[in-house]
Amino acid sequence: MKPKTKKLLAAALALAFLSVGCGSGHDHGAADAEGAATWTCAMHPQIQKPKPGECPICAMDLIPIGSQKKAGESPGQGRAELVMTEEARALAKIETVPVSRQLAKANVRLVGKVDFDETRTRTVSAWFPSRIDRLYVDFTGIEVKKGDHLAHVYSPELLQAQRELLIAASGRGPSGAVRDKLRLWGFSDAKIKAIEAGGKTSERMDIDTPAGGIVIEKFIREGDYVETGTPLFKIADLSRVWVQLDAYESDLPWLRYGQPVQFEAEAVPGKTFEGIVAFIAPTLDPKTRTVKVRVNAENPSAYLKPGMFVRAEIASTIAGGGKVVAPELKGKWISPMHPEVIEDAPGPCPICGMDLVRAEELGYAILEKSDEAPLVVPSSAVLRTGERAIVYVEVPGREDPVYEGREIVLGPRAGDVYLVKEGLAEGERVVVQGSFKIDSAMQISAQQSMMSAERGSGAEASGGWNVPHEKVAGVFETYFAVQKALADDNLGAAKTAAAQWLIAGAEDIEGHAVAIAGAVDIGRAREHLLPISEALIAVAKAHADHLAAPVYEIHCPMAFEYKGASWLQATEKVRNPYFGTEMLECGAVKQVWGKGNGAKGEGPKGEK
Repeated sequence: MKPKTKKLLAAALALAFLSVGCGSGHDHGAADAEGAATWTCAMHPQIQKPKPGECPICAMDLIPIGSQKKAGESPGQGRAELVMTEEARALAKIETVPVSRQLAKANVRLVGKVDFDETRTRTVSAWFPSRIDRLYVDFTGIEVKKGDHLAHVYSPELLQAQRELLIAASGRGPSGAVRDKLRLWGFSDAKIKAIEAGGKTSERMDIDTPAGGIVIEKFIREGDYVETGTPLFKIADLSRVWVQLDAYESDLPWLRYGQPVQFEAEAVPGKTFEGIVAFIAPTLDPKTRTVKVRVNAENPSAYLKPGMFVRAEIASTIAGGGKVVAPELKGKWISPMHPEVIEDAPGPCPICGMDLVRAEELGYAILEKSDEAPLVVPSSAVLRTGERAIVYVEVPGREDPVYEGREIVLGPRAGDVYLVKEGLAEGERVVVQGSFKIDSAMQISAQQSMMSAERGSGAEASGGWNVPHEKVAGVFETYFAVQKALADDNLGAAKTAAAQWLIAGAEDIEGHAVAIAGAVDIGRAREHLLPISEALIAVAKAHADHLAAPVYEIHCPMAFEYKGASWLQATEKVRNPYFGTEMLECGAVKQVWGKGNGAKGEGPKGEK
């Protein structure tokens, strides 16, 4: 075991020991330690010894369990409660905060690329049959201004039209139709009047650009013959661009049309750009499991170039029910085509003429009363065990600190908080630091642990994930690839392996698999491995008799800030995916699932 790992485990043991002493209602001093009837391991409370020594699983020193328990000293008989003293609480660094009602903040991070603004691209086509005699713009990428010459063409039809104009101007024919024809061919009124006044005609003409921008495509060469409508050039105005972002399914609840966006381009370090969400695609890409979000961004200095890679962030304010709130849009009217157009009253959009709509029609919630704010709890207070969410609540009105374990129903996570649906009331104080120590102390003192409470079996235990027997091997094969990659600190390999779940259509873990496949840092990937691990542990239990090879369930009590977490491995040697190489061997085998082991597994085992 690495020195750093041993030091951290020793610290956990010491703090857990303090919690145990508090739970029994008296001080475990040296005298109590000497007279203790039973010694146990804080990491593995199933180990019970009549004398001090080392844990046979993790080799850490055993700690004493007080042999003299006073009647009625545990106030939580039948309930998950633990009593502590003020001194012990301070030493264990237990911290609590009140549950409150407040608007939650969610920062959605997205990646994508700069693209052309399709509404600002123009295709210059041939107005009449002609031959390209000369190209003024003979390569792509060149910048042109409105009215610049693009090409010089020869056309007998052009000469014939000018002769018809002169005949009409002399009074020998109708002139209106001929003038309209020349206007459609790109002649200005001034040029038409000059032909009529001077009587000069020409079979050659310059083709001018109708708009400024960058020539991004050239479809012709000198000497080509073209017909009416043949594309000649495509020109894009880059003074405004689109930014095409990829949003995962889990991000969609926080995204709305018209939201402001901040983003950075890797090619322009140190500069932050701003844009606005102008379109959220109605369909999802089945390969990447993402939805395209288009952002309109001004680009007057031309820093942003199509194809550049960008990282964006969208800040959302969340109300009850997970609705996105925009107090600044109360009473406002927005253009459904141009999100930058926001007015105080209804009317037509000054750009496209479409009727403006209320902000509420675009998915925004406008709070009228403060009590509509959601009930929130810090994410650090929540212990997740599959579908269950556990918090420890400080019981009010007690002489000594008392903490009660409680299962709650959570809404979505928004930044550093969870929205609470059921189980907590405003003003109750929840533990945000030390929850795992309290839970461990309850296990050691033979009380009910909320983390290890029975959950039932079958589909209920597996979170409803019913994997057919014939697909179990493939599911575990992918899981082991992700687990090994994270243990090796190899984010790229983990992302590649997680994508196999998406291809296989693993719908029950799809959101977490998407998060791993698109994770920008290894920490986030490890967070999303945890619920997948918990689901697969239940699958291993349900299919224990059908697993051809053993599957090892391993638990590390120090993972995720001492909350503890389990995972599965194909081999017995501990390789921790939550810590990686920093604490690779932190953990011990808890169960072995496989053919011949049955639903109960093979039992605890491990190695030093």
